[in-house]
Amino acid sequence: QVQLVESGGGLVQAGGSLRLSCAASGSIFRINVMGWYRQAPGNQRELVATITSGGTTNYADSVKGRFTISRDYAKNTVHLQMNMLKPEDTAVYFCNYVNQRTYTNYWGQGTQVTVSS
Repeated sequence: QVQLVESGGGLVQAGGSLRLSCAASGSIFRINVMGWYRQAPGNQRELVATITSGGTTNYADSVKGRFTISRDYAKNTVHLQMNMLKPEDTAVYFCNYVNQRTYTNYWGQGTQVTVSS
């Protein structure tokens, strides 16, 4: 089992910044993918950004150039730096971990990000 604990959500004005963090604990497999997904009311959960254990990143087109995903390998933590936030970024943001040997998926509890116009 892997546990994911998120932090850093909140309310910010358009154009502002927030930094999300997610700490993973438990049975961490060294080859994995961690990332962030988001879900706005009435919408499906969508990819925001992912980063592999090798450091390869992937971003949704809507956040490229504004968001940066990074990892602290020693602490099994992933961060999402969100700059130039827009009202359409408002959503619950979920941390995700995938074990790339078993392809087991784990999710955090979600953290609310609200961007006011």
